[in-house]
Amino acid sequence: MLRPVSDSFDPAGYPDLLVGMGSPDDAAVWKLDDRRALVVTTDFFTPVVDDPYAYGAIAAANSLSDIYAMGGKPFLALNIAALPPDLPPEITSEIIRGGAEKAREAGVVIAGGHTIQDTEPKYGLVALGFVDPDRMLSKGGVRPGDRLVLTKPLGFGVTTTALKRGTADEEDVREVTEWMMRLNASAGQLASDFGLSGGTDVTGFSLLGHGYEMASASGVKLVFRYDQIPFLQNAGHYARQWTFPGGAADNRLWFGQHVSFSPRLEEWQQMLLFDPQTSGGLLLAVPQDRLEDFLTRAKERKVTVWVIGEAVPGQGVTVE
Repeated sequence: MLRPVSDSFDPAGYPDLLVGMGSPDDAAVWKLDDRRALVVTTDFFTPVVDDPYAYGAIAAANSLSDIYAMGGKPFLALNIAALPPDLPPEITSEIIRGGAEKAREAGVVIAGGHTIQDTEPKYGLVALGFVDPDRMLSKGGVRPGDRLVLTKPLGFGVTTTALKRGTADEEDVREVTEWMMRLNASAGQLASDFGLSGGTDVTGFSLLGHGYEMASASGVKLVFRYDQIPFLQNAGHYARQWTFPGGAADNRLWFGQHVSFSPRLEEWQQMLLFDPQTSGGLLLAVPQDRLEDFLTRAKERKVTVWVIGEAVPGQGVTVE
């Protein structure tokens, strides 16, 4: 008989497992020595855009993002693909090419992988990276007084859902595609250079879902300021039309009890903060005394950043 994981696995028996199933963090981390730890993650999903090359590149960028979200640098990956047997070969090759070229941009070697047949395409990577155990980012590394910095705008889910429904403007599709294809490498390196300890990437659980995980793991309250949060240019337009993916409602149901909103925010504005993101940006906690230097260095390196709130004593999440 299978036993529950909690009965069959004792983390204390694996002292080199720095991050595992008992943590809400973005990847598993195994200590190799005092200077290096191995970061391991995997992710894959169905197409979010129509262009197969862009889909492959987005899936790869999304998979590698978990390495950057831990403060690490990826170096090796394996393809994971589930593809319909009747999918034209030229589409399959474009998906794989998109993933391979995005991995090459990140300095990552794709050394193989595994493919099965399925009724709907699914693609992603198993990704491995290295991180210095003393410079690792985690959701539990936020401290009161830290400023919250976001490196990509929100609205990916609502915009790609509009695409699936045939109501998205071509310019909006180009905008969201470009952002989703963008690696978090430069932002992750900036976080490492500044010795930040608190961070995550904003993906399927939305800004508020991942924000609550950070708040809970760190024992603080996160305060977001709505007017400082960046969105894609027409995310509000699609939100007013209620073009949300199903995951937005799931996120609100699961995390909404931990979030308090300003009464001035309308329902569609609140839902935008529960919008699932694909290949979203990093949410970083920057100590106040290092914020000015951090923003200056980000500008020099052409890393997009927005200061969207702060951590304070307390619990849960507040949106002002």
